[in-house]
Amino acid sequence: MIAEVFGTALFGVPVLLGLAGLLLPAGDGGRGPRRLAATLGIAGAAVALADVVFLMLVSADPVEFGVEVVRFGDLPITFGVTLGPAALLVALAVTAVALLVQIYSVGYLHDDPRYAPYAAQISLFTGAMLVVVAANDLIMLLVGWEVMGVCSYLLIGHDRRLPEAPRAAVKAFLVTRVGDVGFLLGIALLGVSAGSFQLSDVLAGEPAHLTIALLLILAGVAGKSAQFPLHTWLPDAMAGPTPISALIHAATMVAAGVYVVYRLFPLFAHSPGALAVLGVMAAITLLLGAFSATAQDDIKRVLAWSTVSQIGYMTGALAIGVPGAALFHLLTHAAFKALLFLAAGGVIHAVGTNRMSRMGGLREHLPATFWSFVIGLGALAGLPPLAGFFSKESVLVAAQHATVGHGPAPAWVGWVVWIAALLGVAITAWYATRLLLRTFFGRSRAEGWHVGFDDARYELGPGAPHDPPRLIRWPVLLLTVPSALLGLAVFLPAFRSALDLPAPHLEAGVVLPLLLLALGAGGAWWLWRTAPGVDPARALGRLAPLFAAGFRIDDLQDRFVVRPVRALAAAVRRFDERVVDGAVEGTGTSATRLGTIVSNAHRAALPRAAVAVLAGALMLGVVAAIYGAIS
Repeated sequence: MIAEVFGTALFGVPVLLGLAGLLLPAGDGGRGPRRLAATLGIAGAAVALADVVFLMLVSADPVEFGVEVVRFGDLPITFGVTLGPAALLVALAVTAVALLVQIYSVGYLHDDPRYAPYAAQISLFTGAMLVVVAANDLIMLLVGWEVMGVCSYLLIGHDRRLPEAPRAAVKAFLVTRVGDVGFLLGIALLGVSAGSFQLSDVLAGEPAHLTIALLLILAGVAGKSAQFPLHTWLPDAMAGPTPISALIHAATMVAAGVYVVYRLFPLFAHSPGALAVLGVMAAITLLLGAFSATAQDDIKRVLAWSTVSQIGYMTGALAIGVPGAALFHLLTHAAFKALLFLAAGGVIHAVGTNRMSRMGGLREHLPATFWSFVIGLGALAGLPPLAGFFSKESVLVAAQHATVGHGPAPAWVGWVVWIAALLGVAITAWYATRLLLRTFFGRSRAEGWHVGFDDARYELGPGAPHDPPRLIRWPVLLLTVPSALLGLAVFLPAFRSALDLPAPHLEAGVVLPLLLLALGAGGAWWLWRTAPGVDPARALGRLAPLFAAGFRIDDLQDRFVVRPVRALAAAVRRFDERVVDGAVEGTGTSATRLGTIVSNAHRAALPRAAVAVLAGALMLGVVAAIYGAIS
């Protein structure tokens, strides 16, 4: 009973406190509502975190229960929870990052008049992600999945004073909805085939049209986890507040798709076709995100494209049949990506801009932020012994083994993923080194320091750059610990057992990724040294604009998808207005005219009316006579 209560409270408390926060005044209601909103937001995340820790400490067996709430024909819909060791680790990452984001936001959005709904929406966002983590029914999982989409729309478009924020919010909502159509159909196909939407029944059955159902699921995964070709919303989502970028990229939204595939992996293991599609999608996404990150000037967009690439590592691990390695990288990525985004907020706070071309020389002014970036970027690049090294190495080793057919996917999928992952190591090291050098080294390229919050918003006036205030600085410093040390958890038997990972051991294959890492980082450093103050991205030449524009996939989608759909919609509208509406209005007009004629006939003078009646009677008499003669 206790486990059931705590299992429900895991997502129930953040959701309820989030709903309570939405009742607070949305405008500038003074310190009272703001403090209450902050208290509710932090309390929701803290209670959820404590809930996870409690369940990890006292539950030797997985927490699992369900109650039927409604039935559609022979298909029951249940409300319940399934929390095994892996789910608890993911829930721990989600709640820890959410708590730090809530604390960070108190300082970062210190004078935002719409802070109350912002904090409430974060709580709902967190609760929805925890529903996806814990749900034991596909319909319940779908509810959390869709609530996340709505919350992301609200949070990305939070600052309505920025014209790009509402556009980015609408784009994120529409692009993810495209994938969600497939996700909904895939869930329906799995549930109907299994005769139940409970995950245990779905995984135990043999669904009909399995590959089709899983490909539909992957459409939703591509949208939520920003995988090619539905990745284009994620870089534009940087228009949202920096703490929201950290939450979306590290612990919610983009991680949700990976975790859903992890939960459904027993089905994917029986569908080589679905794994092949997933592997190709992962390889393209990995390289697309990495190359696009090399030419960005906006520090947040560099990190956004790096997320696209790193999610490619996770989906690549799933494609080659090592879901434990995918989840391991998801956990380490949650730590170092939250660290990088929150630290980026500190840099933006110091200089008042997102553009690295207006930064430089910040190492001495922002020592705490600098060393946080060193740890975060080192983990992102896979520098030993930081967390990213162990998780990324587990993916690379598994991909190398998959090239000889070890796993459920075809061997060629292993080759595709392995080659893309190796190239990604070098490219990631290159753009991580470029970001560090452009931001913290060399001379300052600012046109006079301007201290503010997030690119000329909430400006505080001119002054020297400095490390951010404590409410912003301490969450960043706390995140350096898991970013540096979480990878060492692979040496713990309990951790390996939870993720089904093999015992760590050195292989000769580790040398090649380390050489590629050194090559990428060394190449960026050499370009920086040979031309001090010049952006290493200039070495890309004519490819730089192409990379900066994300290979212009946005333009291609606009030309071949958006414009045709709009043209079709306009044509349908014209048909509706001219043909359908014309027929309806024509029918009405004809009836009106006929009525007018009849009405005029009834208003005839008495002599004419008498003549008409007599003529009618005469005509009826003639007809009757003719009929009688014939019969």
